[in-house]
Amino acid sequence: MAIFAGLAASLVAIGLARFAYTPLIPPLIEARWFGASDVVYLGAANFAGYFAGALSGRRLGARFSNRTMLRWMMALAALSFAACAFPVSLAWYFGWRLLSGFAGAVVMVLVAQTILPTVAPARRGLASGAIFMGIGAGIVASGTLVPLLLGLGLAATWLGLAAVSALLAVLTWRAWPAHVAVAPPAGGERMPAAVRLLYAAYAAVAVGLLGAAVFLVDYVARGLGRGTAAGAVYWIVYGVGALSGPLLYGLLADRIGFGRALRAGLVLSGAAALSLAYAAHPAALAVASALLGAFTPGVVTLMIGRLHELLPGDGHAQHAAWGHSTTMFALFQALAGYAFSFLFAHSGGRHHVVFVASALAFGAALLLEGASARRR
Repeated sequence: MAIFAGLAASLVAIGLARFAYTPLIPPLIEARWFGASDVVYLGAANFAGYFAGALSGRRLGARFSNRTMLRWMMALAALSFAACAFPVSLAWYFGWRLLSGFAGAVVMVLVAQTILPTVAPARRGLASGAIFMGIGAGIVASGTLVPLLLGLGLAATWLGLAAVSALLAVLTWRAWPAHVAVAPPAGGERMPAAVRLLYAAYAAVAVGLLGAAVFLVDYVARGLGRGTAAGAVYWIVYGVGALSGPLLYGLLADRIGFGRALRAGLVLSGAAALSLAYAAHPAALAVASALLGAFTPGVVTLMIGRLHELLPGDGHAQHAAWGHSTTMFALFQALAGYAFSFLFAHSGGRHHVVFVASALAFGAALLLEGASARRR
């Protein structure tokens, strides 16, 4: 039941809170709730909130307990959906989108560290994969459930998402394992060089993943001239990959180790990004979309496991390292969002430039992970 709670939390606070916004952008503009520039600004609010949550999540868990914070963050995500059903003002929407991002980051920092200690070490790859399947489920829902709810209206869509999230929060309220909160150390922890290199690798992954997450649908719809419907199909393919990725990468890691599985994922993702840049055949696009979708939540499973390999038997250090990793990811994700927007605009709207940049970021992450492995 604890693993189901983890899956539900990642689905609500990350999968839906972040990815369900993407298909809601056109209706928000069409309904004249906000202008085109405003919805981009509101999208950035989630990234800002995510960064704030990554910075504070571990300390909040130490102060109030992981179980309490995970409960509150699921409730906060549900409340943010309900609040967005009412377009009171741009500031109102910005605040609630920021809080939804904050909730997602706190869940990301705390959820695995709360559940995995209750799982046998040999099964932790599979368990971690199951927890973060929720992210993929949210992406799938953003391409399937949200369009159906939109038939009832924009406000009803937000309220429907709130109802689903509230139901999952209630169902999992008593399912979280109880752990005694451990106070963080007074000073900063000095991590081994191998771990610090892994932080840098994860930051590079944040840059690499953003290309497809932001530009895939637009690339298919406008860049290739195949229309919005075709773009939505590839977004669903991306979501199916995201749904299966954590579990598949978790199973692979249980067999060959997290380090090797992480390097395999980086190679596949780099190749997929290059494929998007230069191969426009529908089958190539589908495979690339699925691979990049799979690695989006799959890398979370692999990073947590890799940190456990590098810091064996030290639960506090593992928790601290994961908090630092999430902060690095959040920071570079936000920076990459602005950088890619600048690159796209100043390249004349050429999508392949963005995808090549993504491939280079995956290559940098592979080199950094290799350097980390040699330092172990």
